[in-house]
Amino acid sequence: MKIAFSPCPNDTFVFHAWVHGLIPGAPKLDVTYADIDVTNHLAVAANGPDVLKISYAALPWVLTDYALLPCGGALGRGCGPLVLTAKPAEGTGRAGGAAALAGRRVAVPSERSTAYLLFRLWAARNVPGGVGEIVIMPFHEIMPAVRDGKIDAGLVIHEARFTYPSYGLNLLADLGAWWEEDTGLPIPLGAIIAKRSLDLASIARWTRESVQHAWAHPEESQNYVLGHAQEMNPEVAKAHIDLYVNEFTAELGKDGYAAIHALLGRAADEGLVPKFDLETLRWTRTD
Repeated sequence: MKIAFSPCPNDTFVFHAWVHGLIPGAPKLDVTYADIDVTNHLAVAANGPDVLKISYAALPWVLTDYALLPCGGALGRGCGPLVLTAKPAEGTGRAGGAAALAGRRVAVPSERSTAYLLFRLWAARNVPGGVGEIVIMPFHEIMPAVRDGKIDAGLVIHEARFTYPSYGLNLLADLGAWWEEDTGLPIPLGAIIAKRSLDLASIARWTRESVQHAWAHPEESQNYVLGHAQEMNPEVAKAHIDLYVNEFTAELGKDGYAAIHALLGRAADEGLVPKFDLETLRWTRTD
C-alpha cells in the first residue's frame, strides 16, 4: 500500500509501528516522505498514493476520490501557525501589529495549507487593505528568509513554534490562539485521507492501532523519528509529538468534526475553498 506523509516527528511517530510491520494484519507500506505542499498536490495527481497526510485546507479538492479518516491526523489546541517578523511591528496590540503587514511580502508553506487558510481568514479581519505578495516557500526555509530580510514576514508551522526565538524573530500573531478565542474549537491542521475504493474501515483501524502502539512504546520510534527530523534535537522532537499527537489523533470526535466544519465552512463562505456538503466528511455512521 502506498502512503505519503511528512518527515515531521508527529507523522513518523504515528506511522512508525505500521511502517515497521508491527500492526497485525496490516499490509506493508511503501512510504513517500514529503513536505505538506507536496502531499497536497499528490492528492490531486493521477494515480496518487493510497493513503496521504494533507492539509485540511486541501480537503475540499480531493473528496471525490479520497475519504477523510477519523484518526491519525493533527488537530489540537495551542499548536497553531505563527506569523513572524524580524522586528517588532509598530503599533500596540494585535490590530496595530497586524496593520504593519499591509502591502508586505509574506512567505507561506503552501497555498493549500491550513496555515495559509487561517492566515487568510485572520488577515481579512486584521490587515487593512490586505497583505502584498505571497511567496510559497518550504517551511524550513521561511525563518532564515525572515531573519535575513528576504521577506517581511513568515507564516510558520510545526517545530518553528519552539525554535523561532533562536533566529531572533518576533511573534506578530499566534493564529491558533486567535482561532480558539474566536471559535472555542481546536485547530484542524493535518488530515489523513484514503482512497474511497479501498477498505476504509480497515485502514482507519490500522492507523489507530499504530497511534496506540506509539503511545504504549514511545522509545521504539525514537531513532526513526529523529532520523527523519530536520536538525532537531530529541527534546524539541518530543515537544513536537506531545503537542500534535493527542486525543484527536486517536479519534476526531465531536469537537474534531465541529472544528473541521467551522474552518472549511467559513473558508467556503469566503470563496477560499470549493463549497461541498460537510456531511460527506463522515463516510460511515460509526467513525
